[in-house]
Amino acid sequence: MALVTSADNPTVPEKVREIEQQLLAPDSHFGLIDIEIDGQPIKTFANRTTNLRDLVANSANFGTKEYLCETDGSTERRVDFATHRDMVASLAAVLADEYGVGKGDRVAILGANGIDWIVAFWASVSLGAIACALNGWWTGPEIEYGVGYVEPKVLIADRKRIARVPGGLDVPVIVMEDEFPKLTTARAGADLPQTPIDADDPAIILFTSGTTGRPKGAVHTHGNVGSLLSMLFFQGARAAFSGPPSPDGAPSEPCQFMTSPLFHVSGLHTGAVMFMATGLRSVWWLGRFDAGAVAPVIEREQCTGWSVTETVLHRFVHHPDVAAGKFDFAAVRTVGGGGSAVPPATQELARSVFPNAARSMGFGYGLTECTALATTNFGEELLAFPTSCGRPLPTVSLEIRDPDAPFGEALPDGTEGEVWIRSPMVMQGYWRMPEATAETIHPGGWLRTGDLGWMDQGRLYLATRRKDLILRGGENVYPAEIEARLVEHPAVDEVAVVGVPDPEFGQAVRAVLVFRAGVPEPSDDDLRDFCAAGIAYYKVPTEWVRRREPLPRNAMGKLIRDALDATADPTRTFVEE
Repeated sequence: MALVTSADNPTVPEKVREIEQQLLAPDSHFGLIDIEIDGQPIKTFANRTTNLRDLVANSANFGTKEYLCETDGSTERRVDFATHRDMVASLAAVLADEYGVGKGDRVAILGANGIDWIVAFWASVSLGAIACALNGWWTGPEIEYGVGYVEPKVLIADRKRIARVPGGLDVPVIVMEDEFPKLTTARAGADLPQTPIDADDPAIILFTSGTTGRPKGAVHTHGNVGSLLSMLFFQGARAAFSGPPSPDGAPSEPCQFMTSPLFHVSGLHTGAVMFMATGLRSVWWLGRFDAGAVAPVIEREQCTGWSVTETVLHRFVHHPDVAAGKFDFAAVRTVGGGGSAVPPATQELARSVFPNAARSMGFGYGLTECTALATTNFGEELLAFPTSCGRPLPTVSLEIRDPDAPFGEALPDGTEGEVWIRSPMVMQGYWRMPEATAETIHPGGWLRTGDLGWMDQGRLYLATRRKDLILRGGENVYPAEIEARLVEHPAVDEVAVVGVPDPEFGQAVRAVLVFRAGVPEPSDDDLRDFCAAGIAYYKVPTEWVRRREPLPRNAMGKLIRDALDATADPTRTFVEE
């Protein structure tokens, strides 16, 4: 099912259909061509970037326009495009001459979001090396595993994270705070490297979330990321032409606020890389997310957009000062994100907090293995279909297949199955894991996602991860549906639903809840009645666990359900950093 346009979908607004047809016309900037993947043709954008170093070279056109601002709310540091390009060229020269980094070598980066992390990334890929983004929340043993797995020529890290490995690592280490001021200016006037780089050359290794087992390194090529950039350009043009006009008095210069980690696709690919390609100014929050501290920064910096996860958005819109309207967010014109479904109730609160983004809000579906994006739902369509992940983007083929068939048989619309994706954004594979790659990428370049969902009128609806599905007395129970109901309760701040063993039904439904401070806690009976008023009886939890600490989540805010299973202590503290 390759949905490139919405011409034949009557549920798509007429204006959007016309805009998509115009943008994807053969003679337009977004014209499509065929390339070959695994022996089969697939559509991609004719004008895609195939060499990420070219983005740095072209950034000279933006001159002294600000590229990056990093801030913790009280201090800040800024760098413009021209200065950044010089920093990248200098560091790249040092990496090549003093550390022997060349094409295909790995450079591991381990640090908090910020300017130094981004400079390290661009210097690495400009050399034709592979930038390996280690998870900034990893503990010492996890860091040791990641370094041993990718075997980098050098590790670039900040003090806080390298201190987690007191015994040291068997690899040269550059400490950002100590050495970057010198290394990024040591080769003043240096040119960018000239090593030939092809579209199929590996550029980036990002690690899967690792909520179970050892994380795997997804390899993204220069062409993968270039295809994503073209997709983002298309999506931006479509949103601009089909969305509401900018409000009077809106800032003339777009500025994106960033809280997503750089070791994830939403922080790196759709953040730092996209901003480099478009000349967009960005403001990066330093440290742990704090809604009360973040809000005045968004207001002061006149940020026009924010890419968020469901967890961050939920915490932000429920913050007392934000909910009370103490800040002016009139500059914000776009709010969006992906990674997990955003309940309609949270969407509505976000529209009240960001009134000028109310009709341009958008959320989508994707994963690291497909370089971030596969579907998107925005604007009027999100208002009309708030529980959908949206339609497949151009160049993305998406099928729902039988999860129990050896290679999956395509299922008709409305039938639940496993989501499979084929596109030029599908990763090259898992680093040095041929068996895991073969289990995930199938003939024809099809990516088996492990997510369950169904299609309806050309739109994707997600049920859950297959491993998270609860089987109760022969009935399928989806945690997300119950969580969406319970989070509407005025006393509930966070909720997670998991399956636990049950001798009679196979599995019972457990709800783990965190309540809002200052709000009376409802009884189990009250929660049960509230739940039963909105969902079928067999989905209503039979176990209620009250938790005093935030729910355990990974760096992108995704729930770590395994920490809440029958063998785990549901009241334990989860340390984020």
